[in-house]
Amino acid sequence: MLTRRTFSLSLLAMPALASRAAAQRADLETAIAGLDQLHSIQVRKGDETVFAAAPRGPGLDRIANIKSCSKSIVALLLGTAIERGEIDGVDARLGDVAPAIIPPDATDGVADITMEDLVTLRAGLERTSGPNYGAWIASSNWLADALGRPFEAEPGGRMLYSTASTHILGAALAEATGESLLALARTRLGAPLGIEIPPWQRDPQGYYMGGNQMGLTPHGMLRVATMVRDGGRFEGSQVVSRDWIERSLQSRTSSPWSGLGYGYGWFLSRSGFALARGYGGQIIAVHRARDLAIAITSDPNRPARSEGYFGALMELLEGPVLALA
Repeated sequence: MLTRRTFSLSLLAMPALASRAAAQRADLETAIAGLDQLHSIQVRKGDETVFAAAPRGPGLDRIANIKSCSKSIVALLLGTAIERGEIDGVDARLGDVAPAIIPPDATDGVADITMEDLVTLRAGLERTSGPNYGAWIASSNWLADALGRPFEAEPGGRMLYSTASTHILGAALAEATGESLLALARTRLGAPLGIEIPPWQRDPQGYYMGGNQMGLTPHGMLRVATMVRDGGRFEGSQVVSRDWIERSLQSRTSSPWSGLGYGYGWFLSRSGFALARGYGGQIIAVHRARDLAIAITSDPNRPARSEGYFGALMELLEGPVLALA
């Protein structure tokens, strides 16, 4: 029962709570002022955006290149294909899902790579990211180049971060569904979330790049984060199955560089964050225990290494951003 005394005490507490919230926002503003690569940040707690700022860059309503956050989007699309029965499950073999994309001179064993191997970046093939990236995208056939590389690890073994793994997965999704990756992204995520997804880079054979170069507005990124935080639901509609979200946010491997866990397309921190991470400091993040959804965009032309700017962004998330909750 709300007595006169408890009502009076609650009124007295309100200014203190407001003052504390203002101090927390000020702490976050101070922190981002020192990050000259940061373009925008939004923090959503429950149904309310509690912080939004775009101190640099094109703002919150213009398309931003989300770089390798694209990998997390492709992972969500894999979940929709499995839910619809277009792919049997994460154990489905590449040779069964999309035999047409395997070239005649592919490395022995690539047909046995599973969808789970690809979505967890454990295909085992020599990486196309890092120093190999330029030569890979300069090749005349990205899929043939990737699938012709030697195995450096057993499929399903250690994580080998490679954009080609997600590009192969994206092409497999296109083959299995009969729709381009762009069409899948627009109909299965863009339309239900009410976000724009413009065309992005394609390979020489016409497949949309599966692990890089996708564009979303920062507001669109925040809607993706909100949907993942809420178990695949957005504004009353189940966009991605709750089961897929739960399975996606379970660690299957870990990054050899950052030490973060990795599930089905999402990095996982010990503090409870799940993150899509893109070159330069593009981040779509959720903290489900604190009911937070976060979108961060940064200069796409400057690196964001774990021991550098990305490390500073993690400190931002685990410090001033988490304090808002």
